[in-house]
Amino acid sequence: MGRRRKRVATGDDVPSPRKEEKTPAPPRKEKKKKTDIGKVFINISIGLCIFSLIWFFYALYMRSSLARRVVTLHSSPRVLDSNSSSPAVSPERYWGTYRPQVYFGMKTRSPRSVVTGLMWMRQFAEMDGNLRHTCEQGDHLLGYGWVMHDGVSFGVQEVHDREFTLTTEFVKRMGGDHGGDWTWRITAKQHSTASSGPVISLMFYAATDVQGSLQAHVEEKNRLSSVTGTSEELGNFKITFGKPTAGEGASGKYARYNYLQTKSPGLDKLTDIVKNSLNYKFTFSPSKGEKRLYFAVDSYQATNHQNQQKDPKMESDFVVHQVTVQTPFQIEVLFESGSFQERPNQLVGSVLTDELEKRKLAFDEKFESSFGLQAKGFTTSQIEFAKAALSNMLGGMGYFFGQSIVQSAYNEHPVLYPEGPLFTAVPSRSFFPRGFLWDEGFHQLLISKWDTRLTQEVIAHWLDLINVEGWIPREQILDDEARSKVPSEFIVQHNENANPPTLFLALQELLEQLDAQPELPSSQTMIPFLRRLYPRLQIWFEWFNTTQAGPISNSYRWRGRDKDTNLFLNPKTLTSGLDDYPRASHPSADERHVDLYCWMTLASGIMANVARILGEPHQVYENTHHALSNNDLLNKLHWSENLHTFSDYGNHTQAVSLQQEKVFVPPGQPRHQFPVARLVRSVRKAPKPQYVNALGYVSLFPFLLQILTPDSPKIEYILRDIQDPHRLWTPYGLRSLSRSDPLYMKRNTEHDAPYWRGAIWININYLAVRALHHYGSKEGPYKEKAATLYQELRTNLINNVYKQYMDTGYIWEQYNDSTGRGQGSHPFTGWSALTVLVMAEEY
Repeated sequence: MGRRRKRVATGDDVPSPRKEEKTPAPPRKEKKKKTDIGKVFINISIGLCIFSLIWFFYALYMRSSLARRVVTLHSSPRVLDSNSSSPAVSPERYWGTYRPQVYFGMKTRSPRSVVTGLMWMRQFAEMDGNLRHTCEQGDHLLGYGWVMHDGVSFGVQEVHDREFTLTTEFVKRMGGDHGGDWTWRITAKQHSTASSGPVISLMFYAATDVQGSLQAHVEEKNRLSSVTGTSEELGNFKITFGKPTAGEGASGKYARYNYLQTKSPGLDKLTDIVKNSLNYKFTFSPSKGEKRLYFAVDSYQATNHQNQQKDPKMESDFVVHQVTVQTPFQIEVLFESGSFQERPNQLVGSVLTDELEKRKLAFDEKFESSFGLQAKGFTTSQIEFAKAALSNMLGGMGYFFGQSIVQSAYNEHPVLYPEGPLFTAVPSRSFFPRGFLWDEGFHQLLISKWDTRLTQEVIAHWLDLINVEGWIPREQILDDEARSKVPSEFIVQHNENANPPTLFLALQELLEQLDAQPELPSSQTMIPFLRRLYPRLQIWFEWFNTTQAGPISNSYRWRGRDKDTNLFLNPKTLTSGLDDYPRASHPSADERHVDLYCWMTLASGIMANVARILGEPHQVYENTHHALSNNDLLNKLHWSENLHTFSDYGNHTQAVSLQQEKVFVPPGQPRHQFPVARLVRSVRKAPKPQYVNALGYVSLFPFLLQILTPDSPKIEYILRDIQDPHRLWTPYGLRSLSRSDPLYMKRNTEHDAPYWRGAIWININYLAVRALHHYGSKEGPYKEKAATLYQELRTNLINNVYKQYMDTGYIWEQYNDSTGRGQGSHPFTGWSALTVLVMAEEY
């Protein structure tokens, strides 16, 4: 059979192909491919958008989370229970002179305490209206301060005004559920130089600080006989104002009375309210003498700003009792707790006198047993000076409650720190009546010799302020009263900024007491105290070890230096505590700071010791301490062979000065229309990485904190510098910066006088005396020389601080290195009171 031939069809005869055999035309294939690529790009774009949104919101969340960390407190149990300051737990410390910023006043250790206080003014004086209330250097008093204060139950203070002296005394007596009773006695005596007895108005007041109410009870038309009140913390209470007498048992003087009952928008407004209420229409007419008009509280009209206060719940009751009387006289004020049901008698008159005498005798006995100054041969006058120094430290302790204002790099604006309490000593009642972190470690060196339990409580208050990062705000400005004393530029605290961890010095002292006398009651409380403190110490140390780390291993650098290199001769380092002490001329991340290295060496050793005592792992701290205390590493990082001293390292030039800024004024133009010429920094030679050529306190830190081994050859150079009058030695103590230094006593700006550039500071001199005592008792080639310098420096310090106190009536912030004269803020019975430990040879 033959093969069928294939039919070939053309034109209309071509049959339609079957659907299943149809294939896509080439153009369609190309179009679909393009569509698929477009979809891919769209999908990728959508994915990127979603990812970007997720990342954006995650970044917002992380920033918000990081921003919250600065105001998030550490999660470990607080060292102190929330009721630790309550009258149920600590009745003997509930009431106290915890208002260091006023000349005389008392409050409780509670968040919203009823406060009491004293104001006074001299009548018929050349300067009318010279009202005294808050401690002010501008009042130019001849002297004021506690001459006795046991930190708990009684105190005696002398205030020397221009023509008279006020002696303020108080005694507390336990009983009831709210801290018991207390009585004030105010005695006024004219100075022998006064031509006649000055007429004085004393103004006793009480205010509720929002929580509580007061009711005035008036007799004889204008005499406020008493105030009754109630508050959540105090329950019911009564304050009774006695009539003035010429002394116990003597007849009273002619007196006039006035009172004021009003509302206050805040405790920081009390002075202004009294000033604005004064009226010059009242007549003082003693039986023998002319009639004269005098100032007295009358009525108070709130200013427009205060009238805007819309919430009466935010106002405080405020009552003032004024008595105007001629010196000499004596007045007593009695506070009685409503819960004290079985009091034997009222704490007034002879009963008060007897109690005061008992407390004074007990104070004298405890002071001698604690410091032994009489046994060391000091004169009666020198011992009274030392008692006053200690008493001012104790009487200057304050209880504060409120919120710091803080900021981190993740906060656009400052934010409020969590609300909380702080019980602390203060550097100066007139100028620094608040807590300072690096000052407090020095304060507690003295207080721990008097009352170990008190030191434990203060350290606990400070560590309970620590946040989750391990940071403690270095300056505590917690309420309106505190903020009213602080320039605005210093109020905000930044969380990258440290302060020397001097609380480790106080812990070192407590550990030594525990080791020497474990049987004491205070030592029995140490282990539980350390156990609760330890988690906070750990994170505090870790915060320093990470945030303040230097550019190379085992080096450290203070953060927070002033960045304006145009106006400052040498940008300040406030965080170091040494403010304007010369550092590298051009701040950079390459700096290494020898003082911070030494603080971390001390801290790591204490951390290792605490961990061992508690049975906790201590090897990490031991290793850190072993590395940092290695003198070879210290020498490698900070010893300058050219300068023969320990030094900071950084981007530095010595060729800097302040020069008058040139301001061009076109001819014929008035000069006052152009900017005032400022002093600006002139740099004559470019900086380079090198050791900073400053010789002073920072150079001594390896010696001051006893990091150098007794046989270290570097000690020879340090002792040479210490005893050289052209460098650090003076007849009054060691100056802060060598006389031969280019920045010695140089202003840092046209408005910024030298601070740590030559003056004598007692805290560093205390460390120097302590170090000389240490090296003078250790076998080594420098033992004899250190012992000799110890005796000379100790004698110079004691003699000068004592002499200035006798001459001026004050202990001072610093002392002039040329004359020895006290200067700066006063009274400064913060670390300058360490003179007592130097006298007692307690190191």
